Amino acid sequence: MSPDPIAKSSVPYAARTVDADDAALLKRVSDGDKAALAALYREYHRRLARFLGRFTRRDDMIEEVINDTFMIVWQKAGEFRNEARVSTWLMGIAYRVTLKALRQGSLPSAPPSHDHEGLTSEPFVAHELIDWVTKGLTRLSPEQRAVMELAYVMGHSLEEIAEIADCPVSTVKARMFHARVKLRNLMPELAGLAGDGL
Repeated sequence: MSPDPIAKSSVPYAARTVDADDAALLKRVSDGDKAALAALYREYHRRLARFLGRFTRRDDMIEEVINDTFMIVWQKAGEFRNEARVSTWLMGIAYRVTLKALRQGSLPSAPPSHDHEGLTSEPFVAHELIDWVTKGLTRLSPEQRAVMELAYVMGHSLEEIAEIADCPVSTVKARMFHARVKLRNLMPELAGLAGDGL
């Protein structure tokens, strides 16, 4: 499915300016400018912390992964070729660092997050739903979980996720499909309904 040309042409001027500013900062980083690296760090820290907060609530682990990400940005800034947005390139690095930490078991599982709004007007029901979904996500493979988080929590398109994960869109779709199937099969068990014949 090709991107919507209308959506592409309606990218606000401010977003294009941010892209150009980020590219200029990254160029300065590639020239060894530590102030430019600090500026990128300040700009992306919150977004990366939000992404990582879906995997662990330990602030020290979040900071460690973010620092590892920016160490790689410092080392590899000269390899950026403007073929993607800086934000996508940087998120791709964070994605790979996160997967490595998940595979090594150095990111302890996050307890249920309570930062979702508008799921339901009943707080208890919302808490139960969030707890249920979060438990399901922890049972996915690191690749499947990261793709689901990027799509449904952070709002990235399939094309952006493919760039971040450095894989074809078809691979992203396959991971999402298998994640959904696994979640569908897990949900009755997680909700305590497995023995109820539902």
